[in-house]
Amino acid sequence: MEDGTFRSLSYCDSTVDDDYDVRQWDAREDCEVRQILDRIADKWSLLVIALLDCQSLRFSQLRREIDGVSQRMLSVTLRHLERDGLVSRTVYPVVPPRVDYALTPLGRTLHQTIKALVTWTEEHQVEIATARAEYDARQEMMEA
Repeated sequence: MEDGTFRSLSYCDSTVDDDYDVRQWDAREDCEVRQILDRIADKWSLLVIALLDCQSLRFSQLRREIDGVSQRMLSVTLRHLERDGLVSRTVYPVVPPRVDYALTPLGRTLHQTIKALVTWTEEHQVEIATARAEYDARQEMMEA
């Protein structure tokens, strides 16, 4: 294979190396790594994955628990997560229809990463709040 060519349209080199260039996957719209990161880093996806930890929930339960999500956005988010193999959808043949959503084994592995991110955020929220306040004060001084 020639230098600088990709194996397929969506192929991106591994980012496991210590000296990888983050731009190698971010610069190409058709890169699957970028598409996956865009999907799982979405605020609604993060909340759905967090809520489905160790339990299955119905659509209405998810909607009640996620403040600010519209019915349409929750439907789109769940559909995308199901397509990516992170969430399973189980339809029960009852009247009215009952649909439950749960994390797949793959989704549970992602939940561990999200949990680590939340833990980091909780541990550093005071430092971040301080940095924000200092930044805002500097901005106000510059505008005055």
